[in-house]
Amino acid sequence: MALKTLTPAQKTAYKNLNIDPKNRIIISLDGGGIRGILTLQMLKKMEEIAGIPLNQFCDLFAGTSTGGIIAGLLASGHSAVEIEQLYIQLVSKVFLKRGLLANRFLNPPAYDKKNYRVALEQVLGDATLKDVCTKNNVDIFITSKDLTDNEETYFTCFNTTEVKGTYQDALLRTVLEATMSAPTYFSPLERFVDGGTTTYNNPSLAAIMEAVNYDGVGRYSLPNITMFSFGTGKLVKSVSPQQAANPGGIDAYFWLNYVMDESSQDASTMQVDLFRAGIMKLDYRRFQISFDTAAIQKLPNLDITDLHFTNANNLHSLTDEDLNVQMDDVSKFDLMKTIGTAMTQYIMDDSSQFQRDLNNTPHLRDELVTAFDNVGTIKANVTNSGWIDSQPSS
Repeated sequence: MALKTLTPAQKTAYKNLNIDPKNRIIISLDGGGIRGILTLQMLKKMEEIAGIPLNQFCDLFAGTSTGGIIAGLLASGHSAVEIEQLYIQLVSKVFLKRGLLANRFLNPPAYDKKNYRVALEQVLGDATLKDVCTKNNVDIFITSKDLTDNEETYFTCFNTTEVKGTYQDALLRTVLEATMSAPTYFSPLERFVDGGTTTYNNPSLAAIMEAVNYDGVGRYSLPNITMFSFGTGKLVKSVSPQQAANPGGIDAYFWLNYVMDESSQDASTMQVDLFRAGIMKLDYRRFQISFDTAAIQKLPNLDITDLHFTNANNLHSLTDEDLNVQMDDVSKFDLMKTIGTAMTQYIMDDSSQFQRDLNNTPHLRDELVTAFDNVGTIKANVTNSGWIDSQPSS
């Protein structure tokens, strides 16, 4: 593997974040719509600790959907602080209702992308992936789904002995529209839809495979990789047996919402567990939270009296309903920013300063993600033939 020659500023960044000087650094960013502002609070703090912007010492920026937007902007030379300002300016304009009758389920898509498209052109012009990678000496990995070829699409550009990537000549703004074109929310970009429709809403595993086995060969190798993987918050949807059999309202609406959220979250959890199991040897650090009162109680109790959608005056007074944050819920944008700030304080309070995986639990699972343990009850039931015979069959 080609060794990375560090500048004095890069050496300081590596030291402050406790990264082996021989390692290449991958930043992996999950999808999640407006919840990307949560991720940006942590990225800002990372840059503060490092002393220089992420794009001046990290090697590969990987992302899906909102994470893909952040990854592309980081790779193009913007700091996390600058990207946060863009998000604040654009959030209400991006989720622009397509019309009075637009609806995700009855008359999709819900939103028009024209403001987003204009904004990206103003920020990025017609720079290609190759332009950005060669100018800033970084690599890019952004996911999408190709409906025509029925496969995941990885928009990549890697600087190895030569510039590699099937889509290296694609306009970066085209790629950043493809990765965020979530079905029912936005129209497809011709054949491309949001990468979150694949198993890679968390793009970390796909990014590692591409870096180590494909276009990144010669530049990346295990175990000389440090990966920082950032979630955008997880909705824990605990469905009671009664609700599973008889969802409130229209069944199709309930299950479509459930499956769209849970499939990507399950795939993300599988990837995280794989890395933490040590099957792949690398320095892996994951930062994620679930949106429920049990998880929020672990955070510093920040003041939220300025937020008007809730009666809560601080984070610990929020209800589970307050914390039901959908990817397009602009009214809770400032709440996501506050929770991201509180997560950053939580990470800093134990002096880890992003220097470790956030998994200090008995089973090495996420510290800030709530899990429900109801196995005891169902374990007894599934051994009972009378129980299964008593269950509805339709």
